[in-house]
Amino acid sequence: MQHFSFAVDESYAKKNNEFLRDAKRLQISALCFGLVLLAVGAGGYYLAHGAVWGWLVLGVMAIMALISFIMIPVIPRQMGSAQSLYDNYDLVPAVIAEVNPRDVVLLALVNTNVDNTLKPKWGLAIRTINRVGVHERRLGERVPAVAVSGRRTVKDQDHWDEVSPMPITWGTTDKDVVREAEKTIPHELWAKLEKNRGKLAEVKKTSNNLLVL
Repeated sequence: MQHFSFAVDESYAKKNNEFLRDAKRLQISALCFGLVLLAVGAGGYYLAHGAVWGWLVLGVMAIMALISFIMIPVIPRQMGSAQSLYDNYDLVPAVIAEVNPRDVVLLALVNTNVDNTLKPKWGLAIRTINRVGVHERRLGERVPAVAVSGRRTVKDQDHWDEVSPMPITWGTTDKDVVREAEKTIPHELWAKLEKNRGKLAEVKKTSNNLLVL
């Protein structure tokens, strides 16, 4: 597997890259959770009528709320910019495997090995998306993407337990760039993905939308 370098349109990506929008939702959730914690702490203090336990509840809730508020600026820094995401993850083949009224399901062929120098251990990963960019919303449409790795289990630190495809078109409106990315992916990988396209239902049954082949 290899990386694919291109100039990401950051303003376009902020509006269309659903990974970045996920980060925004996490920030909003952190803000709301912090406010709820403060409300609980204030409520406990009010009900305690000056008792020591009321101060303890208020103090604990305030500390937890502070941690939640600190996460608001940390989340986007941890995720990185759209450019860094595309630069740091492997280019992979993906296709539209299911078309629904409001979204489509991407099916991607990904390497589940943490160590990319080893022989690839292939898997099928899916992600439901709303925006398809320059692509057509039709079954079998090729959508070159990068494989954003997620978490690993304690029992198996050598393989990713979660991988999610992020389409190249979420970073650019240039059809030539997307076409070049598609051509960069070896034909045999596209063929392998096509051969396993019928396993969509099996992938959906997995806990993390990742089926090891």
